[in-house]
This record gives sequence, structure tokens and C-alpha cells, in this order.
Amino acid sequence: MYYNEKSILYYDGEFVEATKAKTDLYGQSLHYGYAVFEGIKSYKTKNGTRIFKAKEHYDRLKKSAELMMIPFNYTSEQMVEITYQLLEMNGLSNAYIRPLVICAPNMSLSKSHKSSLVIEAWSWTNGYLANHMRIVTSSFQRPNPGAFRVEAKVSGHYVNSILACQEAKDKGFDEALLLDADGYVAESSGANVFFEKDSRLYTPPAGSILPGITRATVFEICDRLGINYEEKLFKPEEMRGADAGFFCGTAAEIVALESLDNIAFRMNWENSLSALVQKAYEHLVSEEDYTYLKPQLQCAH
Repeated sequence: MYYNEKSILYYDGEFVEATKAKTDLYGQSLHYGYAVFEGIKSYKTKNGTRIFKAKEHYDRLKKSAELMMIPFNYTSEQMVEITYQLLEMNGLSNAYIRPLVICAPNMSLSKSHKSSLVIEAWSWTNGYLANHMRIVTSSFQRPNPGAFRVEAKVSGHYVNSILACQEAKDKGFDEALLLDADGYVAESSGANVFFEKDSRLYTPPAGSILPGITRATVFEICDRLGINYEEKLFKPEEMRGADAGFFCGTAAEIVALESLDNIAFRMNWENSLSALVQKAYEHLVSEEDYTYLKPQLQCAH
């Protein structure tokens, strides 16, 4: 699904065949989840293959490594250049890109003194989630920010995501909505969340969430289109039965929500401001103008 005998990845300074790449079974990342990573997408545009927000993603990868005390010396510019080379070598345009910083063997609970960079890429033409998702409030909470670096994208953190997502699927839902330790809405298992009410978008503030790059892009879109938005704390009760809602993330892109805890969002999605944000994002990643959507705001409600 992700690679075959022709696939190439970047590992520790070299481009190697994916089927021949090896890692150390005594590595600290394997044993303790002590690694940081990114999820990035590239798109086929009228200007050629373009990696969306490449510098922002690699800047965050470096910041995650710093927060986790993992030594890492690549610059963002170096990684962007390597990634374009990797896409060309694999013949990819619409692709998902996974950089991963892994640590050397170390069985002690101490910081690593050596790391390796892996960059993988595979074909991916759409988000990993489907539109109009039925979501459920999870029994699992997001990690307490007092106990973890929640603003870093850390491999071990995603065990929490797997548990929450699988619980939702086992209950017959598409995805989970996780709360923080105080019962406020945080995010999904792998994406940020917005809801729409009375012509305004709401999203949880930084603190207990990974403040996503797509989330920041939604803010940019709203600023350009004149859509009002607000970061605030809210309980799931406030989100249930709102006008509309969506998840957003690099892999997911902008994903419409159908219901929360079996309570449907009220508006027809196509008539919502959230749908305009979704359309604008599709144009933006393809390097197309989306400001023509702004006049539609008067008839969106």
C-alpha cells in the first residue's frame, strides 16, 4: 500500500530502496516511541509539483525535536530540497510525505545523543477521511499538557489516537472527538476541529491541542474571505446540534461532519461557511485563486 520494490526513501544521508532499508531493533524510538515526525502533502498544480507549506512543516519538525531534546542538525531548507528530489525519484506529484526523526539504541530513560532522518513518500490523491463523518465523544482524553509536550508531534503520543479512533469505530462511528482533562473539546484523534454557529467558526485554543498547520491555514482563509472565527474553550454540549462542523489536518484536509453523538448538525453542508472554507482550501493547495468565493458569503446563510 505504501511502497513496492521500486520505491525510494531517504535514510540517514542516502537515497535507498524501501525494501532494503533497515533500522536498529534496539533503537530508542522503537522501544519507547521516542521519535518525532511530520505529515506533509504535495500536489500537482498548474505550476508543477508543489509541497504545501513545506517550510512550516519542517520548521515544526525541528521544533518538535528540540522540545523532545533529540539532537537534529538538518535545516528546513535542506529537507525541502531532499523531499523534492525524493518525489522526483519516485515519480510522485499528489503524494503524502512522512519525515521521521528516529533515535539510536539507548535502553535508558535519558535523552538521545544521535538521531537519523527518514523521509518516505507515497501516492495519496485525497484525504484519509470521508466527508460527512459521524463522530462520537471519546472516553479517552488528550494527554495532560502538564505531563507531555502536546505542541510537539511525537510518535508515542499517537497511541492515544489509536485507542480513541478504534473505540469510535467499534461503536459504529467514523471518528472520535477527544476532550481535555477539564472536559473541554480538544481535537480528533489526528485533526483539529471547528464548529459553525450563527455565521461564526469556533475552534479550541492552543494548550491541550497540537495547533495544526492546516488549522492556521483555515485562519488565513477566513481572514481573506472575511469569515469570523474565534478560539475559545467549549464543551461538547455546545458543539452538538450546531450549524456545521469540520475536522482539518494535512492528511484529512477539510472534512465535513454529519453529526456528533448522533445529533446532526443543522445546516445543509453546501450552504455553510464551512463548505466555503473547504472549497477555498482545495483551491489554495492547487495554487489557484479562491477570493472569488467571497461574494458568496452573503448567500451562505
